Formats: sequence, C-alpha cells, structure tokens
Amino acid sequence: MVDATTTLLILAVSAFIPPLVFLSIVRGTERYGREPWGRVLRTFFWGAVFAVIIASILELLLYAVYNRYVPVRLFLGQDLGGIVLVLVIAPIVEEFAKGIGVYLARPAMDEPEDGLVYGAAAGFGFAASENLLYGLLALTLPGGSIGESIIVIGIRSLSSALLHATASGMFGYGIALNRLWPHLHSPLPYYLLAVMMHSTFNFLASLGEIGTPVLGDNAALFGLAGAILLAVAAFIGLRWLIVKHDEQRVTW
Repeated sequence: MVDATTTLLILAVSAFIPPLVFLSIVRGTERYGREPWGRVLRTFFWGAVFAVIIASILELLLYAVYNRYVPVRLFLGQDLGGIVLVLVIAPIVEEFAKGIGVYLARPAMDEPEDGLVYGAAAGFGFAASENLLYGLLALTLPGGSIGESIIVIGIRSLSSALLHATASGMFGYGIALNRLWPHLHSPLPYYLLAVMMHSTFNFLASLGEIGTPVLGDNAALFGLAGAILLAVAAFIGLRWLIVKHDEQRVTW
C-alpha cells in the first residue's frame, strides 16, 4: 500500500516532468541566442503557481456573475453553465493569467521567437499544475488508482499541455513583436488568437458531453482524437515559427 506522501510525489513527478521535457525541446529549437534557463524557469513557475491562482479566482468570480445574470441564463439555458465556463470563461481568463507572466519577461525579449519561448514556458507551467490537479481528482473517484491517475496525466501531457504552451506562446509572440515594433504590432490580436485556440481545444475535449446526441457513443473518442491532433499540430507550428525567425537572424 502506497502512502499519501509517496502517491503525491509520484503524481507530481508524472505531472511536471513531461511539460519540462517539452519546454526543453521548445527552448532547444532556438539555435542562436537561446533564452537562459533561469528566466525560462521563472516564467514556468509563474504559470505553475501564480497563473493558476489568478485564473481560479477570476473563473469563480466570473462564473458567479454569469449565474446572477438572469437574462443570459434564460437565453442560453441553465444546463449550459458548464459549457460557458469551459468554452468562454476559462480560455479568456487562463490566457490572461498566463500572459501576465509572459509580460513580466518582456524586457528580456530581443527577438520575436523569445516571446514564443516564454509563452510556452508559462503554458507548460500552468499545464503541469493542472495535470497534477486532474491526477488527484482521478484518484478520488470511485475505484480510482495511481495507475489511472498517471494515464490521465499522460493523456493531458500530450494534449492540453501542448495546447496551453502553444496558445500562450502565440500571446507571447504578440508581446515580443509589440516590444520590438510597438507602432506596428499590438498584442491584442495574438491574445484573441490564443483564446480562440484554447476554446476550440476545449470544445473538442468536451465533445463527449455536448456531441453525443449527434455523434453517438463515439463522440468522446472523436473529441479526444481531434483535441490531440490540434494540440500536436499547433505545437509543431510553434516550433516551425521559432526556426523561421531563428534562420532569419542568421541572414541579418
């Protein structure tokens, strides 16, 4: 029988190691002028701790406001409260919370790809803590076990972790462009892109709950496959963008 402390340690390692490995891959994609590990890990820490706290508080507040806003509830239906939280409130709030940490790294951004790296760091940090929370939640379910929790964490590491990193990477990209060329670029469109990516992923991940009447019992499987494909494709695109800017640096 594994004691509670050992269980927590196993789940924490399982939750944090994959995002840190992926972060190392993102940082290593930049061949020239790589960002120092100290700054990158500070941004990761922001995402893992402060962004999670800020997002949790704001989501609770905004969801409470939504529940009190009677005309909206009458129009959308009370049963859609959870969907509004997942598709609207969570993406807006979480990308904002992660973005604060990326903005704090703004003075260190002297290349467009730096924003992609710091954005990914904040996203992976947020995802690591989220992985741990979902792993613990799976453990508390009837019949839950360490093995099932690790499976949940593993699936999330290949899906939501990549999406979190890529979405906040896009916001970070906008922050870096705004720092370098403030009269040409605003970070707002990149924030909205991050929110849209996040919301699309959440929609796919929630397909089992909202798409069963149309897609049948396979809705959850289709949604999970779509969410993973989106996350992996976005992550590949993030690295491609880093390589593109890195190669341009060589030609300067």
